[in-house]
Amino acid sequence: MTVIIENEALIATIAEEGAELISLKAKETGLEYIWQGDPKFWGRHAPVLFPFVGRSKDDSYRYQGKTYPMGQHGFARDQVFEVIEKGPEMVALSLKSSKESKEIYPFDFELVLTYTLENAEIIVGYQVINTGLEEMLFSIGGHPAFNIPLEEQLAFTDYYLSFEPKVDRIQLPLNGPFVDLANKTLGQTSVDYDLTRELFEKDALIYETPGKTEIAFKTDKSNHSISLKYDNIPFVGVWSPYGVEAPFVCIEPWWGIADKVDSNGELVDKFAVNRLNPKELFNTSYTISVK
Repeated sequence: MTVIIENEALIATIAEEGAELISLKAKETGLEYIWQGDPKFWGRHAPVLFPFVGRSKDDSYRYQGKTYPMGQHGFARDQVFEVIEKGPEMVALSLKSSKESKEIYPFDFELVLTYTLENAEIIVGYQVINTGLEEMLFSIGGHPAFNIPLEEQLAFTDYYLSFEPKVDRIQLPLNGPFVDLANKTLGQTSVDYDLTRELFEKDALIYETPGKTEIAFKTDKSNHSISLKYDNIPFVGVWSPYGVEAPFVCIEPWWGIADKVDSNGELVDKFAVNRLNPKELFNTSYTISVK
């Protein structure tokens, strides 16, 4: 099942499975900004990453002496959410812990996704509520994929990647699927990057992004562009499949990250994990702007 919200500028479609944004179209031009999930390249659109971001060592983790399985990016993206509020320009969807979820993630929680249209923007909100009686440890993130190029007459390489503000940011390299903190560098995000396939030869570009941040795909050959902006999200990944001519790029805001190369597998020691006391609420958001 899907839910549609719209305003004068945009129409958005959200799937109840995974609470995933699967379409974002401009009414005036008919442009589709969200990747349509061709499995030839990548079969998703904008999955919600919870309660883990990225890969765990051996696809598992340990907590209080027990080992639990956990696939890449967690399980929320494959669960059916319940629509708990709906208006013309907004929708809220909820996922609650269950007997089945506690077999792989031993915490009581409610995860609420909200989508709100404002002019030519969609605000994606995340609420994580610890409904249990003990501290909850989690990661969460977005993975929206955007059509690049946006127009048939343009090419992937006609676009460039632009960060605001124009400052250099810490870049975290990957060693396989894991973060290699020992070799972090200063990424040159004070300048624009021409969009090339070679950018993604070593998988995602990952940066630390404290403070207000905006990341955009632009081209000098069109007025149409996409940007994603937020305040104080610890990390962002920029990714497109390497070795194929995939016509999309993802901008992934993350509150958490894959295991480090030297991770010991203990959840309490996990790098950049978030912690919530009982009944506490984690509340955050990011905004997609389109032209």
